[in-house]
Amino acid sequence: MSDQIPMPVLRKPWKLANIVPDFLLGFENLRMHKMRSLLTMLGMIFGVAAVVAMLSIGAGAQQRVMAFIEQLGVHNLIVEAKESDTFPEYRKARAISPGLTFQDYRVIDETVNGVAASTPRKRFKPTKMIPRPRQTIPVVYGVDPVYQEIAGLRLETGRFFNSRETADAAAVCVLGEGARTNLFGPEDPVGKYVKVDDQWFQVIGVVAQQLAAQNDVSGVPAEDVNNLIYVPLDSAIYRLENAESRFHDEIDGIYLRLKPDADSPTVASVVRGILNGSHHGAADFSIIVPAELLAQRKRTQRLFETVMVAIASISLLVGGIGIMNIMLASILERTHEIGLRRAIGARRADIIRQFVIEAILISFVGGIIGILFGFGMSRVIAWAAGWSTIVTAGSILLAFLVSVSVGLGFGIYPAVQAARLDPVEALRYE
Repeated sequence: MSDQIPMPVLRKPWKLANIVPDFLLGFENLRMHKMRSLLTMLGMIFGVAAVVAMLSIGAGAQQRVMAFIEQLGVHNLIVEAKESDTFPEYRKARAISPGLTFQDYRVIDETVNGVAASTPRKRFKPTKMIPRPRQTIPVVYGVDPVYQEIAGLRLETGRFFNSRETADAAAVCVLGEGARTNLFGPEDPVGKYVKVDDQWFQVIGVVAQQLAAQNDVSGVPAEDVNNLIYVPLDSAIYRLENAESRFHDEIDGIYLRLKPDADSPTVASVVRGILNGSHHGAADFSIIVPAELLAQRKRTQRLFETVMVAIASISLLVGGIGIMNIMLASILERTHEIGLRRAIGARRADIIRQFVIEAILISFVGGIIGILFGFGMSRVIAWAAGWSTIVTAGSILLAFLVSVSVGLGFGIYPAVQAARLDPVEALRYE
């Protein structure tokens, strides 16, 4: 055959000096049959690209949620009131339960072991505000000063209010980053005033940007945590109470910072038992344990990644079948070459090694192209759909190893078939 590739010098099999010529021979064979090699690689390319793209989409979707849960604090416990939307619902609920109250907070704070810090929360939704908000009116959180530590708030400018200002119901406030932009734009608001409904509050600080969940996360209400105004708890109660407040719980949230050695699920069970007793089993509250949510999300992410890899691996299996078919066809095409090598002393191991290396090269090159294609796909998806995608080193390594393993697995059978050819019959083959 005029286009036959020079055969490597035969030595003992599987030594490096013998493997390198086989690699060069494999590359030369791929180069001589460019179109056939490309078509053979397509299955590997699309399979690897699918694995990388799917895992990047899953990682992007999970990362924001998991970061938000971590922001809640793995050593924290949050009690959220399930408040009624209408007065009839409120009256029906109050026939059974008093709702979340300061008494609940005091009992939990004084009797539950493992609590390092705590604060109740009273939330208000103003109807008007000055300066006029550019977008949605910020929500007001009435909390104790320790909330800064519990929530891990980092101040961009100014300071947080202190215990004295809380005791005096001082008219001071701290803006979230979104609220600052919403009310004052790029200006520094520290020292200026905000009118919430009919009360003026002086701005004493601005909280740095925080992560916000787009949807409810296992009981955590979907709320823009950056578009908030923090005021002392007593200031919120005495200055912002209105007629509508009568139809809401006395407080609507309790934040607990647990000691490092406290077991979150155990403390949550104790808190749940206390509230079930005082609320007569009305189930008008929810308890959020960020540590449990984080562990659950990690389990879900691992399951999601396993399913995505299994689905995308179908393309890799199809690509592996394509490699097997092409290799079997290549054996028929190179039967005379195989017979000649066997006649001059090549062992079966030499023939197997040669064809296995060629199969691995096909999957190797296809895997590299697939990784680049998958990276590009993830970027296009992120740009077109507005999703967050993250291409991790783990997804690239997994896709690459699977592609090479598929090439190796599907290349062994044709290689063994080539090694079993009878040298005499192979030399006679035309």
